[in-house]
Amino acid sequence: MAFDAFFLSAVLSEVRERCLGGRVDKIYQPSRDTLILLIRGRESREKLLFAANPTAPRLHLTTASPENPAEPPMFCMLLRKHLLGGRLTEISQLPMERAAYFTFECTDEMGFPVRKILAAELMGRTCNLYLLSQEGRILDCLRRVGLDESARRPALPGLNYQKPLPVEKLDPREDVDYRAILEGPGADVLADRLMDSLGGLSPLVCREAALYAAGAVDARVEGCERAAVAEKLGLFFREHIFHPAPWFCTQADGTPRQFAFCPIRQYGPCQRSESFGALLDGYYTLRDRRDAMRQKSQAVRKTVQNQIARLTKKLAIQEKELAATYDRERLRQLGDILTANLHRIVKGQRSVTCEDFYDEAMAPVDIPLSPILSPQQNAAKYYKDYARMKTAEKELTHQLELGRGELGYLQSVLEELNRAATEAELEEVRQELQDGGYLRPDTARRRPKTGKLAPLRFVSTDGYPIYVGRNNRQNDELTFRLARKDDIWCHASKVHGAHVIISCGGTRPPDDTVTQASQLAAYYSEAGGGQNLPVDVTVVKQVKKVPSGKPGMVIYHSYRTVICNPYPDIVVDELNAEKKPDQS
Repeated sequence: MAFDAFFLSAVLSEVRERCLGGRVDKIYQPSRDTLILLIRGRESREKLLFAANPTAPRLHLTTASPENPAEPPMFCMLLRKHLLGGRLTEISQLPMERAAYFTFECTDEMGFPVRKILAAELMGRTCNLYLLSQEGRILDCLRRVGLDESARRPALPGLNYQKPLPVEKLDPREDVDYRAILEGPGADVLADRLMDSLGGLSPLVCREAALYAAGAVDARVEGCERAAVAEKLGLFFREHIFHPAPWFCTQADGTPRQFAFCPIRQYGPCQRSESFGALLDGYYTLRDRRDAMRQKSQAVRKTVQNQIARLTKKLAIQEKELAATYDRERLRQLGDILTANLHRIVKGQRSVTCEDFYDEAMAPVDIPLSPILSPQQNAAKYYKDYARMKTAEKELTHQLELGRGELGYLQSVLEELNRAATEAELEEVRQELQDGGYLRPDTARRRPKTGKLAPLRFVSTDGYPIYVGRNNRQNDELTFRLARKDDIWCHASKVHGAHVIISCGGTRPPDDTVTQASQLAAYYSEAGGGQNLPVDVTVVKQVKKVPSGKPGMVIYHSYRTVICNPYPDIVVDELNAEKKPDQS
C-alpha cells in the first residue's frame, strides 16, 4: 500500500471539496482505532473516517456503516461534547508528512465561539488522534503516551501539543535536480536512492518512478543514462504529484493488492477508481470487517478447532482399530487348528506347532497359548476373540460414520464463522453450538438481544428471488420450512456451504437465473475462492434431512451438476443484493 504524504494530500483535496463548511452532525467510534464523523453539508452528508490503526493508518470519505458498540468509548464521548454542531473551516497538512489538521468553529459551555482542532497523525506505529484547544493544548487523545514512553513528544491531557519533526528531505513539488541525486552518493538501486533523497513518498511510488524512468523497479544507478533518467523522473513526479489519481491493482481473485496516487505498472495491468474514498473503501472496509469478526469469534473458533482436532485424533484411532478387525478370520482358523490338535496340547504350554490345514502346502504354524488355560479354553479363546472382532467391526463402522458426520458438521460451523459478517450472525452460530452441547451457555455475560436474522436475499436478472442461508440452522429452515416443494435448491458439490433456494412461484426459472443461483452457491461455500466449481441443482422435494443428523446435513440423489465461477462482482452487481440500512 502507498498511503504516503502525497496520497494523503490527494485525499484531503477530496475531503475539502465535499466537507469544508459542513457541520458535524454525528460522531461514532465503531472500534478502538476507528473514528467516523458525519458531516452535514448544504447538499449532502459525508462520512469522514479516521483510522489510527498502526498496521493500516488512513483517513478518507466512506460509505460504509460499521457496527457501533452499545456504549460509546470515552474518547468518542469527549469528541461529541466538543465537536458536535461545529463547522469545519480549515484542513491543513504538514509538508511531506502524514499529519492532517481539521479546524472546527464551535461554541463553549457559555455559548462563546471557540476553535477546536482534530489532529490526525498517521505515521505507522506512532499514529494517534488528538483533540486540541485553540491554544494548542491537548484536551485528550486516542492513545495516551507518558513521559516514560516518549520524553520528546508525550501525549497527555493538559500538555502542549508538539508537531512531528519536519522532514529533512527534498520536496518533489519543488524544482529538484534529479541529475545531482543520481550523481551523488547513496544506495546503488535507483528506487532506494529516491526513497533516501525525496520526502513524502512510499517505496511503491519510488519503484514506479524507477520503472518509468529506467525501465525496471530494481534498476541501478550505475550504468544508466543519467540525463535521460533525470528528465523522466522530473516528468513522472510533476505529472502525478500535481495531478494525482486513485490507481490500484488486483490479485488473481479480484481483491485489491496495492494502491497509489499514480499508475501501478510493476504488478501488471492496473485500474483507476472513481475517487480516493471509493478506492480506500473497497480496499479496507471488507478487510476491516473480516478482521473485526475474526477477533470477536476467536473464542468460539478455538473451541470448534479443538473439537475438530480431538475428533480427528479419535477417528484415526478408530480407523486403526477397524483395520485390525479385518484379520479376524485367521483367529477362527487358529481356533479350528487347535480344536483338531487338542490331544497334542498339555496345559502349561506356551505354544504348539501344528500343521496348517488351511494352507495348501500344510506348512507348520506356531500357535501361541496361555499356560494358565486348558487346551479347550485356549481354543475357545481364539473363537471368542474372533467373535469380539466381528462385533467390533460393526460397532466401529457405526461409530466412524457418526464421527465423520460430526466432523463434517464442525467443519461447516468453522466455515460459518469465516462467513459471519455481523455480530448477529456470530450470535446465531454461538447459539447453534450451545444447542448442540459444544458450548456452555454464558450466563455471566449479558449479550445484546438481536432479532431473528432472515436469509440473504438476492434478485436474479430475470426477477426471481434467490435466498441464501447464513448458517446451518438457517439452511434447515430455508430448505424445509420456507421453500416450496417445487422451488430450485442449489449447493456446492461435496463441500460445506450455504443452501440456496430459487423461489419459483410454480414456474420454471430461466437458465440465467439457475446459473446466477449456482454462482451464489459456489461463492458462499468452502471453495468460494476457486474457479470452475461444481454445484448440484435439484428441486426441494428431492432434498431430505439426514435422520438424527446435525443441522444443515441433507441427502439427495436425483440432481444435475453445473460448473460455474463464484465471481464476487456477479454476486454484487448482477444479483443486486439488498443493502443494509444506514446506521447513521
